[in-house]
Amino acid sequence: MIRCRIVLGALLVLTAATARATRPNLIFILTDDQRYDTLGVTGNTFIETPNLDQLANDGVFFANASVNSAICTPSRACYFLGQYERRHGINFNSGTAMVPEAWQKSYPMVLRDHGYFTGYIGKNHVPIGERAYDTGLIDESFDFWYAGHAHLRFYPKRHHEIFRHARADTQIEILEEGTMSFLRTDRDFIAGANAFLRHRPPGQPFALTIAFNVPHGAAASTMELRPSDPELYRTTYRDRLDALPLPLNYVARNLIRTPKLPPDVLYAEFRQKGYNYVDTPETLRERLVRQAQLITGVDRFVGALRATLASEGLAENTIIVFTSDHGIMNGEWGLGGKALNYEACLRVPLIIYDPRQPEDRRGRRSMALAESVDIAPTLLDYAGIDIPDTMQGRSLRPVVEGLVEDIREASFAENLWSTYFGNPRIESVRTHEWKCIRYFKNDRSLFANVDPKNPYPVLPEQVEAYARWLTASIRGEQPVYEELFHLPSDPQENVNLAGRPAYQAVLERMRAECQRLVTLAKGDLDTPPATIVVPGIREGTTRPPRSTSGPVPE
Repeated sequence: MIRCRIVLGALLVLTAATARATRPNLIFILTDDQRYDTLGVTGNTFIETPNLDQLANDGVFFANASVNSAICTPSRACYFLGQYERRHGINFNSGTAMVPEAWQKSYPMVLRDHGYFTGYIGKNHVPIGERAYDTGLIDESFDFWYAGHAHLRFYPKRHHEIFRHARADTQIEILEEGTMSFLRTDRDFIAGANAFLRHRPPGQPFALTIAFNVPHGAAASTMELRPSDPELYRTTYRDRLDALPLPLNYVARNLIRTPKLPPDVLYAEFRQKGYNYVDTPETLRERLVRQAQLITGVDRFVGALRATLASEGLAENTIIVFTSDHGIMNGEWGLGGKALNYEACLRVPLIIYDPRQPEDRRGRRSMALAESVDIAPTLLDYAGIDIPDTMQGRSLRPVVEGLVEDIREASFAENLWSTYFGNPRIESVRTHEWKCIRYFKNDRSLFANVDPKNPYPVLPEQVEAYARWLTASIRGEQPVYEELFHLPSDPQENVNLAGRPAYQAVLERMRAECQRLVTLAKGDLDTPPATIVVPGIREGTTRPPRSTSGPVPE
């Protein structure tokens, strides 16, 4: 059953109700696999997103925001902790979970410790404690918890007991019920969920995280177009299916002549079968129309959220941050999935809306090089809380308020999810003009003992390899392949300039910057991440799988 408790000790942090009322409420909305180019404000003319476009027009839209890791679990840990993966050490192939002491330095826990009423709704994809997702620590650490571990899919009731009392059957609408129950104090919205009769105390500021599992394939691929589904998910956009644009550099599988990456860098033949929909225009369009429906569903959720904030008298003091955990490849050069450092995977929409901002500071488009590690310190900054020294990101509040144009000269990203599925280890650095991507040895011998029928369990040799990879390039390992792109003239990253003599000086400069940033990301080489190895860890649980098919860690 949904749990909603009031931590009395938190009420003692602030000395007066008037002091509490002056602190802004915070809402952080995180979608799943949503690319930058999926909003009207980013130029998309197919997907209808009027509410998100309005949120951007009322706030600040970050046009150069990127994630630090383009795979679900490490990216979400980056958001929670404000740390790069090389520091927090959490991934599907790490075999580890975050220790409770590290979790206490996450933005929700710091906010709670400073008097905020905290809520979490949706998908959790970060393991914590000695039993990972089964520990229960994260569930118990929020004042209001209405979430499931790992994928929610399109019909969450099938997979997560916590959602069984919801009136709706579809994910976005179930999470909307939970959100309205958090915000509304007049009645219980979800039948049978008596815990909702106790709500956040009046006057106490709240911090609510809403984490969707859409437009992720776990939701899009499980849509059944039931007659009982909202019409949005059955018919919308289907009359324009043939007009749905494919990426400019889309290549169908049977037309690939020259692979984007050398075959010993990216073992494309081992790609997860769940991404085979990119192989033909027809199957890709079917997936894209489902993604479009889900994104419009999120957009309508945002509209309902803002309307409820207004009706509850909360709109003028509630800051909203909207972004995604990463993007995804939609058949560019024939590639599918994520865990690559191309813009399609790294670049995400980011909107920060502060209703207290003067009119002349709203509706701006910032070109600042924002990163996912910046969200946690930004939220704490708005709450008036000192940013812990464990956080590596920087507050974006000065950018929102027009005090500075940027907070860094270059952004960093990495991929350490190098697994049976063929993805390489990657480090990349991006400036406003240049992008350098460095690929490291993709050692297939690590997966010699992997069962191809059940390739997801993390073997001891993979855990050991991941631990080495955290410092390998800093200790001297050299890349086996490099790419260099001039983004203003080549935003699609089609032309690799790394091998051209005229660009060697630029390449050397970008190499040095990448090495500087990866060293900063790791910190002290001899200090391991604040993690614990969890034997048998799997996505969402440590319990043995019910079948040999295994989960799909995406």
